[in-house]
Amino acid sequence: MSGKVEISTVIIEKPEEVNIILGQSHFIKTVEDLYEAIVGSVPGVKFGLAFCEASAERLVRVDGTDRDMKKLAAENALAIGAGHSFIILLENCFPINVMNVVKNVPEVCGIYCATSNPIEVVIAETNLGRGILGVIDGLTPLGIEGEAEAADRVSFLRAIGYKKE
Repeated sequence: MSGKVEISTVIIEKPEEVNIILGQSHFIKTVEDLYEAIVGSVPGVKFGLAFCEASAERLVRVDGTDRDMKKLAAENALAIGAGHSFIILLENCFPINVMNVVKNVPEVCGIYCATSNPIEVVIAETNLGRGILGVIDGLTPLGIEGEAEAADRVSFLRAIGYKKE
């Protein structure tokens, strides 16, 4: 037996400087484990995380260190509405600072994106519920970098401390 699938997108609402990590997990314990992993990795990090519970009470579960980030994470998770998905909003922290600990949380199945770009989440909806098909992360490229742009990229990475001379 088959049914119909409706495809739509959800725009992630966030300030421009806020980074997000969007992923899939499989258990309500995700909220506590992600919280512990993030606060243990970046002292003083400001973040909010929200997890869409897919069974039982089917609530958006929320935690974090910042009230505004928690509220924004919860609102975005509810808008996405896809079971067992999670969203982490990070302020004063880049995803690269927490990606390994997030990926190593046993409940995490995968990561869709980690970025500060504008994001649209592509959603499939059936009679059963909603699922994430993928993400549109930022804008379409305008061309291929040349030597000057490559040099700028290398210089930028060294200036922010991610690469050594």
